[in-house]
Amino acid sequence: MASGRVDPERRERIIAAALDLIAEEGVAGTSHRKVAARAGVPLGSMTYHFQGMDELLREAFTSFSAAMVALFESRLGAAGSADEAREAVADLIHHLSGGDERQLVLTHELYTLAARQPAFRELTREWMHSSRRALERHFDPSTARQLDALIEGLSMHRALDTEPHDRALTVDAIARITAAGPQSTP
Repeated sequence: MASGRVDPERRERIIAAALDLIAEEGVAGTSHRKVAARAGVPLGSMTYHFQGMDELLREAFTSFSAAMVALFESRLGAAGSADEAREAVADLIHHLSGGDERQLVLTHELYTLAARQPAFRELTREWMHSSRRALERHFDPSTARQLDALIEGLSMHRALDTEPHDRALTVDAIARITAAGPQSTP
């Protein structure tokens, strides 16, 4: 007969703790011991749930990218026309750059890993593909690709610049990209 406490949410707590630590200390400052302490679990739980740090990082960044995709889908899914989709894109850019430093740091940490390790590069490709699919509900694939790059670039620029641009510049950039090619509406 097994004894001990059942903790069905332990794995999710570990993943959440890993993301919190990555946001605070970067991937380089994240260790099994720190994650276990943050999650309030025994150190042995780390090796029970994850084969190593790479698996934990992949799971953590998969969770993070899924949340970002859900944000895209929620914002763009509510749009009923191309004009509403353009507004949703502007809203996304300003939301993503609106001061959530945790989200910004996690995105950059993932991009850094992706630049060095193919497994994380594949994760970012899946994220981009999902983001584009959400955009393609309203725009042709070429325009969706351009908008996805615009969202990433303007979000980073707005978040990192000492004097971020206002919404009018964002709306103008979206209008220029979406006016250039054929578009479909839902």
